[in-house]
This record gives sequence, C-alpha cells and structure tokens, in this order.
Amino acid sequence: MPMQHEADPAARASGGPDNPPVPLDKGEKSAADTVPGAQPADPAPDIAALLQKVEAEAAELREAWLRARADIDNIRKQAAADVAKAHKFALERFATELLPVKDALESALSAKGSSADALSAGVDLTLKQLNAAFEKSRIVEIDAAGHKFDPHRHQAMAMVESGEPPNTVVQVFQKGYLLNDRVLRPALVAVSKPKDGGR
Repeated sequence: MPMQHEADPAARASGGPDNPPVPLDKGEKSAADTVPGAQPADPAPDIAALLQKVEAEAAELREAWLRARADIDNIRKQAAADVAKAHKFALERFATELLPVKDALESALSAKGSSADALSAGVDLTLKQLNAAFEKSRIVEIDAAGHKFDPHRHQAMAMVESGEPPNTVVQVFQKGYLLNDRVLRPALVAVSKPKDGGR
C-alpha cells in the first residue's frame, strides 16, 4: 500500500490548485511568522539594577542634605559669635570713653586748696568729656521742655495749671536719654492742664 506523506503546514495554509487552504492547528506557525536568529525579549526589567541605581541616588541626596545642614549650622554659630563680639566691643569702647571722665573727677577731688572757680572749671571740663563719650555712643538727651507730652519718652510727675496748651511739658525734673532712638530713661516732667474755668 503506498504511503501518504503529511502535507506541509505552510502548504496547507496557502492551499494550491488541487488542495484548498487548510486552517492551521493551534500552536502551528507558518514560515512567514518566524524570524531567524531572533532572541526572546525579557518580559521584566532588571530589578536589582534599578534598585541599586535608586539607592545610589538616595545616598547622594542624603549627603547633599547633610552638607547643607552643616553649612547652615556653621552660619548660625558664626552669626551668634559676631553678635556677641559686637556687644562686647561696643561696651569696651564706651568704657574706654568713660575713663577720662573718671580721671578728671579723681583729679578734682585730690586737688588741695582749689578755688571755687577752679573746681567749677574742672567740673565743666569733666561734663564736656562725658557728653563727648555719650555722643560717640549715640546717647542723646530727650528734649522735653515745651513739647507735647509723649508717654513713650516722658513720665508725668505732676499736672500744673498753665497758659500752655493742655498736655504740654512745662517743667523737667530729670532729663531723659535715648540710645539709638531707644529710651534709656524717660524724662520726669510736669504737664500743663487748663486753668480752673478754662476749656
């Protein structure tokens, strides 16, 4: 009995003049669907490589953050040291300016048989030295007399009847002083009030 050869799947799929096209079975591929030498694609990326890359980037970011934090701490410490140094040397300059005042007072007290005029001249010179020290340290007197009462710079000790407008400083009991426009001591003053029967 003659042997029958199985038809080629490609031939069955394409058909022929004597053979009608035969559908391919599942799992069968035609020659046109096959690429010689092709390698199957990796369905998943290399997770280990991605993880290593992310860890390296995280380490770099952490190192940059630590450097920035250290820089900020150094700047803060340097600023605090500069402020402390400025306060220290500001006080030192003021103390240096006061030393001649002390010297002048001690000289006046140690003088024997000085006349009243000599003492007065010595005190006047000492006061000028003190005023110069105040000026260099930006300590100024509060000009209160004749000005409107200012509760931030004046402290009212009395209310007196006066022809001046109400709330005008008419008398200064004790001078006040400012340091860089900040009140060191308010001026003790008497303030005008309307006379009886006045409005």
